Parts: sequence; structure tokens; C-alpha cells
Amino acid sequence: MMRFEPGDRVETLDDVLTGRVTAVEGDQVTIETESGFPMVLPASALIKIPGKDVIRVSNHEAAMVKRVKEEIQDKKKITPKAKDRNAPKMEVDLHIHQLVPSTKGMSNYDMLNLQLETAKRQLEFAMRKRIQKVVFIHGKGAGVLEEELKYLFGRYDNVKHYDADYRKYGLGATEVYIFQNPK
Repeated sequence: MMRFEPGDRVETLDDVLTGRVTAVEGDQVTIETESGFPMVLPASALIKIPGKDVIRVSNHEAAMVKRVKEEIQDKKKITPKAKDRNAPKMEVDLHIHQLVPSTKGMSNYDMLNLQLETAKRQLEFAMRKRIQKVVFIHGKGAGVLEEELKYLFGRYDNVKHYDADYRKYGLGATEVYIFQNPK
């Protein structure tokens, strides 16, 4: 609830009356109207009128300012550069610690099969969703997973694979391009 003090300029909510607060007793506020008549009103029926140091803005003016700001924001939107537009849309990290909480009890064969199944599942997902580029992050290691991935990708007619961007992924990633309309 708004607090009023003697001297505050106020306006009634339900009527077209303005005046100055002369006394406040609990929830009852005594005002002297601009015509000089004293009135006792509940505080909930009054609002303060800002002084000269406060700027009042109408809803229309606020909406106009907001519209201008939105137009400026629209102009500032940056169109992506060609190299960013062609950036891979999907990354699949095949590091074993990303796929399972613990490798305890898993042989190297089990880990490799899990990584290959994950790669196959994600590649087929990308094909279904018409995602053109996928980066498979496999790490450097001994190169076994990388060779198995190349064999897997070679089994698809609509897929071309090559080393991913060295600056971003280093040597441990392969990028796959999926042709959307295979012939």
C-alpha cells in the first residue's frame, strides 16, 4: 500500500479530484482539494502525483520507444559468415568416458563396439533428421577407432568423410558430410 505524507500531491482513482494531503491517520487520508474543500478518503483510493522532478510518460510514448529499440535490435542482427553457416550442426563425442559412467568390467572390444554402435546410431539419426554435417570426435590414441569409423562411413553411399577442422578439433576428429538427395 502506498504511504502518504502531508504535502504530497494526490489524485483519486475513481473520481477526477486532485489535492494536497493535509493529515494521515491510519488508513484514512485527509486532503484539501484544489477548490479548497477538505475530504477524508481511504489510502487505497488515492495515488501520488509525481512532482516536477519526475517525468511522466504515457503508454503510447513508451510503446513508441520500445518499437524504435526493437527496430534497432533487428538491424544489429548479424548474418553469419559463410564459414559459420557451413559449420557442423552436430558433434558426437565418442570418448568412452562420455558414453558410460564407468568402464569397469569392459574389455577393449566391448568399448570399441559401444563406440561404433553409438557412431552408427548418431549417423542414422542425422540422416533421418536431414542434418548435413556431423563431427565424430574420437581422439588420437592408437587409431583403431578412427579406422573402424572410416570403414563404417565407407559402407554408406550418401556419405563423404574427411578430417575435421584441425584448428577446432586437432587430429582426433572426423567430419561426415551427408548428401541429402542420393542418386
